Amino acid sequence: MKYFFLWLCLGMATITIQAQTKLTPEQLWKFGRVSGLGISKDNQFVIYSVSTPNIEENKSSRKIYLIATSGGESVEIKNTDSVFANPKISFNKKFLASVISTKVLDVTGAGIYPDLKKSNVYIFNSLNYRHWDTWEDGKFDHIYITPYTDGLLDKQKAKDIMQNEAFDCPLQPFGGDEDYIWNPDGKHLLYVAKKKSGTAYAKSTNTDLYEYDVEAGTTRNLTEYNKGYDVNPEYNKKGQLAWLQMKREGYEADKQDIIVFDGKTQLNITRQRDDIHVESFRWSRRADSIYFVAPINGTLQLFKVNDPLSTKTNPVIIQITNGDFDVSGIVGEVDRNIVVSRTDMNRATEIFKVNVNTGTFEQLTHVNDAAFAKISKVKTERRFVTTTDKKQMLVWVVYPPGFDASKKYPTLLYCQGGPQSPLTQFYSFRWNFQLMASQGYIVVAPARRGMPGFGTEWNEQVSKDWGGQVINDYLSAIDAVSKEAYVDTSRLGCVGASFGGFSVFALEGLHNGRFKTFISHDGVFDFKSMYGTTDEMFFENWEKGGAYWEKNNAIAQRSFSQSPSNFVDKWNTPILIIQGGKDYRVPIEQGQQAFQAAQLKGIKSRFLYLPDENHWVLSAQNALVWQREFYKWLDETLK
Repeated sequence: MKYFFLWLCLGMATITIQAQTKLTPEQLWKFGRVSGLGISKDNQFVIYSVSTPNIEENKSSRKIYLIATSGGESVEIKNTDSVFANPKISFNKKFLASVISTKVLDVTGAGIYPDLKKSNVYIFNSLNYRHWDTWEDGKFDHIYITPYTDGLLDKQKAKDIMQNEAFDCPLQPFGGDEDYIWNPDGKHLLYVAKKKSGTAYAKSTNTDLYEYDVEAGTTRNLTEYNKGYDVNPEYNKKGQLAWLQMKREGYEADKQDIIVFDGKTQLNITRQRDDIHVESFRWSRRADSIYFVAPINGTLQLFKVNDPLSTKTNPVIIQITNGDFDVSGIVGEVDRNIVVSRTDMNRATEIFKVNVNTGTFEQLTHVNDAAFAKISKVKTERRFVTTTDKKQMLVWVVYPPGFDASKKYPTLLYCQGGPQSPLTQFYSFRWNFQLMASQGYIVVAPARRGMPGFGTEWNEQVSKDWGGQVINDYLSAIDAVSKEAYVDTSRLGCVGASFGGFSVFALEGLHNGRFKTFISHDGVFDFKSMYGTTDEMFFENWEKGGAYWEKNNAIAQRSFSQSPSNFVDKWNTPILIIQGGKDYRVPIEQGQQAFQAAQLKGIKSRFLYLPDENHWVLSAQNALVWQREFYKWLDETLK
């Protein structure tokens, strides 16, 4: 009988293994995308949304759910009015704050010359004439305050508190409701703005917090002293304020700290940790602590600071969670437990509850559980590689499902964008490590120079030296892993987007025969034309150290000498080049020039052009074309 049960168990295990399938692009684009919205006003429910792509209709549908904080079944709701207090109504219920697109400037031929209504002309006198994926049209998002009495709005008395000026709130292109909030006193509205326009706007990161006094009709700048970013303000129930701050103007990847303000004194509560770069934060309900998320050692983790406004001692930072996963955001607090979103390289985002004392998790949502139960997991491994300057660098290695060390596998070096963005246990719907590994590739993903979570010095060593140590870091990573017998060194590829796309272009001219194929998405190819056509000049000035025409600027001259376009004479390897038509951060000529160079040199190359996409790929069908072409190219050049 025991042999029968042994046979039965083995048979069941075999059935389970056979039932699991390897992840495909089509499966990836069927997963629900979970986003935590907050905690209900009675503190009993978590509210979250699920966006589900519809490939045939080429759009996504979004539904909102609530689930009890004690667990149980989710219930769909049509809107959040019954469970959330409207945060845009002042706490004294006298005013409503709203955003209205306001015409401030005339930039069209038809507007400037009324007799030429059929003209199709834009006339610009300064930079910032286009940003991210949109051309300037003379309209700006402004905050209006409208009297609100017994649920009725007096729209005739709506007031533009930004006084018809040429700046936006929320900030463009990524700002949202978090950019304007009411003080609990009901008398003051705080908003985030970069009160610059034109060329000055394009050259600066000087974003400030402005406090508008509703009764007096006056505005004061709370952060005039700081020349870098001041963003993401949040009040606690006592009216104490916290926000995120970077110090240096023009440096978008400076160390980001939490500032707290009690109305008299401002304190930087994360200053003492050189390795802490805060991604997001949330006040506790009791207003006695702050929770925040930050990258650390190749992951995103949850931290806490008790008594943040104390001036007696330096605030103590407590790490609550630890493990090979990402705590990607804070949803809210429930009975001193924190509700967060969590992901890893094998699972898309779900909502969890974290015990703040033990760091243990309880899963609340199960949107994609059934789908992932049928999909084979990949193995992720931490390695530490010695770089050419004798530093220890974390490298994530991702292995295919059913990995067999006695076999040989084609291997991809993944180059992260940014340049200063963390490489963690994220789950991307484009650069998806589980998907890459499931197609039979080993993935090598180095946390190279320029990534937060390993100290400020490590993070800053990419700036003004894009073609320097960071390139050596990539080669150190692939060389170290290539020593393994299961890596087929005759089938190495290199892939990446944005700064990662630049890295691909750079390595095409410097790899000395290591790689058999390259894929670059929205990568920087030519530094001079990038400087002449990109939108955010503060980024270029900081990263390059100045303009290319500054002949006496040794740092700038070294930077521009590292342009991949200077090394095309050494290009000889097949390359797929992908470019978004509405990408004004890395404009279209970057991909065009690279493709033209490869074609004229007789190199096998392909140009995947996405005219309606920006720096990302957001359309479902475009994304599937992207995935199919990505793996088709690898099949052609590596397998």
